[in-house]
Amino acid sequence: MNFSKFKNTILVLIFLIPLFIPRANAQQMGVSFSYFFPQNGYMSTVVSPFSIRGLGLKFSDIVSVESGFSLYRMAGMNITGMDSLSSERPLIGPNFTIMVPLQLVLKFGNQQHQFSVKGGGYFFYAFSNYINYGNFDRMIREHEGWDVANSSWTISPGVGLGWVVGAEYLVFVTDQVGISFEANWYSGGANLNLEGAYWGGPIDGPNEIYTDLKYQDAMIDYTGLEITFGVVFKTGG
Repeated sequence: MNFSKFKNTILVLIFLIPLFIPRANAQQMGVSFSYFFPQNGYMSTVVSPFSIRGLGLKFSDIVSVESGFSLYRMAGMNITGMDSLSSERPLIGPNFTIMVPLQLVLKFGNQQHQFSVKGGGYFFYAFSNYINYGNFDRMIREHEGWDVANSSWTISPGVGLGWVVGAEYLVFVTDQVGISFEANWYSGGANLNLEGAYWGGPIDGPNEIYTDLKYQDAMIDYTGLEITFGVVFKTGG
């Protein structure tokens, strides 16, 4: 199975798994405020109020499945898979990124205090993307040893996939309303279909031009730490 078919299979499972659990009970829902710290990127925040977490199905007092979504305004993210080109600075962004997780949750505690460990997968899609040409050209200058570099690129991002692990502490301030603190580590990427050209050289030397560059393995790097503060409401079951 190639990567494209694998992604499609995972996406179908993310949406269909809850449909095949008719005996599961509704669990909780909530509204959250999240901050994402991407690896080699800039801190990003959700677009309020478009972040809802804790939607899911409860199988027992310990085991449940949770999902939701967040719409992020990503300030800057890195790009990997460009052969010998690499950077520790963000190369794409700002953009809007919608992210949907699906996590198995193991919950411990009592009616007032709960601690959960979580793990699963997620998919995301980045749109309205801007290339950070300042950092891109700086990366090229450092790679080639040039004084001056310029570039031009086109991108066509696909849907990304990855895995996520995390933990949450929840304290109920009333019988129905709780306050949560959650931390998740994400690791994933999305095909970028990066194509373009760059040119430049030393100040006192001839320019060099590299055209028709295609980086088939280039990916948006969705790796980093998410911190979430939320308000949770019991919905039943």
